[in-house]
Amino acid sequence: MKAERVYFKNKEGDRLTGILELPLDSRVTHFAIFAHCFTCSKDLKAARNITLALSQKGFGVLRFDFTGLGESEGEFEDTNFTSNVNDISAAADFLAENYERPQLLVGHSLGGTAVLMAGSQMDSVKAIATIGAPCEPDHVLKLLKQDIDEIRKQGKATVTLAGRDFSIQSQFVEDLEAQGMQRILEDMRGKSLLVMHSPQDETVELIDARAIYEAAHHPKSFVSLDGADHLLSDRKDSLYAGDLIACWVQRYLPEFEEGETPKSEEQVMARLTEGPFLTQILAGHHHLLADEPLEVGGQDLGPSPYELLTAGLGACTAMTIKMYTDRKKWKLDEVVVHLNFDNDYLEDCENCEKEERKIGRFERIIEIKGDLDDQQKERVLSIANKCPVHKTLEQGVTIETRLRES
Repeated sequence: MKAERVYFKNKEGDRLTGILELPLDSRVTHFAIFAHCFTCSKDLKAARNITLALSQKGFGVLRFDFTGLGESEGEFEDTNFTSNVNDISAAADFLAENYERPQLLVGHSLGGTAVLMAGSQMDSVKAIATIGAPCEPDHVLKLLKQDIDEIRKQGKATVTLAGRDFSIQSQFVEDLEAQGMQRILEDMRGKSLLVMHSPQDETVELIDARAIYEAAHHPKSFVSLDGADHLLSDRKDSLYAGDLIACWVQRYLPEFEEGETPKSEEQVMARLTEGPFLTQILAGHHHLLADEPLEVGGQDLGPSPYELLTAGLGACTAMTIKMYTDRKKWKLDEVVVHLNFDNDYLEDCENCEKEERKIGRFERIIEIKGDLDDQQKERVLSIANKCPVHKTLEQGVTIETRLRES
């Protein structure tokens, strides 16, 4: 994805900071907004992973810091649930002015409750997804129960949430108590809803998800994030949630009119932004990820460069054999190519300035299933050695490199 830092003003004139994630080829099918959890920020790993999954499916996703949090201006103590909803509306206005209005809203925890409220007021929004969202905003008051009396008596109090101190005013409490999400959900029609919640969520109980689901109209779906904690701290949980949302929402948004795909100068594009090694690849119109294993500092979100190289040889071998046997009208049911490559990518990178060339060695074992005699099998083996990628690797290539002017 292509990340752009963006700024826009909220209703009070404070500058909010966001990250707009675009597909690598910048061809956006739809736009979405991600709203983070209470007192969190746009940079939470779960938010980044969910955004990554959506951008891989062609979405442009805006995730931003609510007023007084992260890199956004304003004072947190002056905010409330209503101001969060207004911030989401301001984000939608920014997209409308510079791109197009969002059709998908995704919210985590209280951000999920906020996108339900905001989405009910936006005609452009066709789908809403919530993750660990409370049914009513005043659920937050449970987090403040030890300080409620002081807030009411003194008008404000400093509370500690997730190890950080926040100043909470009485108007924040009053605003939470005044909301009525049940009525909003009962009145909201024409919008598809995905409710995602973990049975093991210790911050927001599963009964909240049930209340949201039962109050909403169809089309609606519920997915259990079994085993996940409230913040989706395990990257596997946030990646799973992102992939599910990306697949689910395609059923409910108008099909993107492809038209004629603009020709690009490159057959393949690779972009590395947020580290350490995660690289997004655009091959033709296909989006891929490359990464390194956890043991060498990567996130293991995709195959390594050498694995991609080896995969190319395997795919070309299988395709070449299939084309040849089809042309000969031989009965080939299946071909499986098993490969290993003995070079170590990290070691090679650390020694990349050395002039001496390290010769890698591929091990390739071909498994053939079908009605072929021994002579035909020998011919298949010979043909495998003539596949285009095999010949390119064996003969060597010339690589010309230059810098592109920004």
